[in-house]
Amino acid sequence: MIEIVPLTGIGEVRPGDDLADILHMALGQCGVEPRAGDILVVTQKIVSKAEGRFISLADVKPGEEAQRLADITRKDARLVQLVLDESSAVLRAVPHVLIARHRLGHVMANAGIDRSNIGAGEGDRALLLPVDPDGTASQLHARLGLPVVISDSFGRPWRMGVVAVAIGAAGLPALQDRRGELDRDGRTLEVTQVALADIVATAACLATGEGAEGIPAALVRGYPLTGTARPAADLVRPVHEDLFA
Repeated sequence: MIEIVPLTGIGEVRPGDDLADILHMALGQCGVEPRAGDILVVTQKIVSKAEGRFISLADVKPGEEAQRLADITRKDARLVQLVLDESSAVLRAVPHVLIARHRLGHVMANAGIDRSNIGAGEGDRALLLPVDPDGTASQLHARLGLPVVISDSFGRPWRMGVVAVAIGAAGLPALQDRRGELDRDGRTLEVTQVALADIVATAACLATGEGAEGIPAALVRGYPLTGTARPAADLVRPVHEDLFA
């Protein structure tokens, strides 16, 4: 049986907070004793908050390109400048939509920059993605002794709505290569690779939610992990293989 256990009572995370300690305390408060088959999923937002990835929009000076894209997308030019600063390329710019390739390789809206659920009363600001999500996941894995996935919400081509995906992972094979295995009919699998960390991230999202739930982490329990650990960076398709860029 696979279970999803929400970690409640974490509260507002602030810059400089010891996230591993906060998560350890949350596990204890929820009566969860970590065991084999547990995977801890932590939302990007509290990772970015703990790392102090806040930017005050009052400090952002939009350049000419940011202003041009702001006119097209009808977005705040300061936010557009942050997108440019965080990205290696802008892929689409139409009214109300700005899709960029983040410096970590992820193709996503607004380079993952967020302004929701980042705390009130702190002025007009935005929250950037963590600097090194795989590195942070590795640190949490070492401190907590659990496989860790750092999740974020992505839209998908040709599909409505968002799902959670892994932008950081440690202690599990984020991408499982099953090529060469046999199916039930004895046929050799030729292309099958499983985005395990993405699957785990979306499963946990059933508990963490996408709005005002206030549950920034969850434990996915009961999945038998096999294979060599691989980071979430292995889930990013190389640019030269992107047929739709």
